Amino acid sequence: MNDLQLDDFKTNENAAMVLLVDDQAMIGEAVRRGLSNEDNIDFHFCSDPHQAIAQAIRIKPTVILQDLVMPGLDGLSLVREYRNHPATKDIPIIVLSTKEDPLIKSAAFAAGANDYLVKLPDNIELVARIRYHSRSYTMLLQRDAAYRALRVSQQQLLDTNLVLQRLMNSDGLTGLSNRRHFDEYLELEWRRSQRDQSQLSLLMIDVDYFKSFNDSFGHLEGDEALRKVAEAIRDAGSRPSDLPARYGGEEFALVLPNTTLGGARLVAEKLRQTVAALKIAHIAPTEGSSLTISIGLSTVIPQPGSNCRQLISAADKGLYLAKNNGRNQVGIE
Repeated sequence: MNDLQLDDFKTNENAAMVLLVDDQAMIGEAVRRGLSNEDNIDFHFCSDPHQAIAQAIRIKPTVILQDLVMPGLDGLSLVREYRNHPATKDIPIIVLSTKEDPLIKSAAFAAGANDYLVKLPDNIELVARIRYHSRSYTMLLQRDAAYRALRVSQQQLLDTNLVLQRLMNSDGLTGLSNRRHFDEYLELEWRRSQRDQSQLSLLMIDVDYFKSFNDSFGHLEGDEALRKVAEAIRDAGSRPSDLPARYGGEEFALVLPNTTLGGARLVAEKLRQTVAALKIAHIAPTEGSSLTISIGLSTVIPQPGSNCRQLISAADKGLYLAKNNGRNQVGIE
């Protein structure tokens, strides 16, 4: 059924597209005449059962009238073929038989037929059966279309929510996690490490002499420098569980779950060297210098009754040591 046909059926529940498959032209003509005065019933006739599937795929009927006895092809086999083809598997099938035989009727329903009539049936009954099955099939199509639209809508909503969640969790300038997300994540990892009695490491990172950088080069260049430092911090967290974040201003953080002091120190030192290798021009501490960072590091196994603020405080003390000892280094508390 094409979109125009489906729209028509949506506005007229009695509309039907009928395909009769019968090797006898006189049967086809009799059914055509019987349906010719019925509003919104389109009739198609197929005399070659070998072409029935192809014609059904082409015209997309809402009901198939299927003769059971045809030369060269058993009608029940054709019913099974309809049911095995993805394009026709749900189309209602009314089988037409020459006699009322319970065994044949049972076999027809077992093969996948929806209804059974002795041909030629009374025209009033035939029209009623056609409209009933067509209406049921149309409702099935509409329901499936609605489900598909709902799934698309739900996926779009999910995608939008994920985007919004990322925006809510991200720092606008650097794209790293923001302070709120950092606080939430560190609390979760603290509890997990406390439960598992595993080591949790934290790097607190500060850009050296950043105020003088802004004063000398301007805030736009300052923002660009922060983005480059943030990219280096993002690359330093190599595991999905590592969380790089902008803590505030020119200060950053890197949460390293299940990481030893030695492992965290290697990450910190590599990060320090990476930023130095960027060769971002600076006038401090002396003319011709490059932008550097100082890093404070702390590693703990959280104990019952402890708080993740203790880890932040310890890493801050390490950062204070790095600053006091000349900057561009890693301090450990």
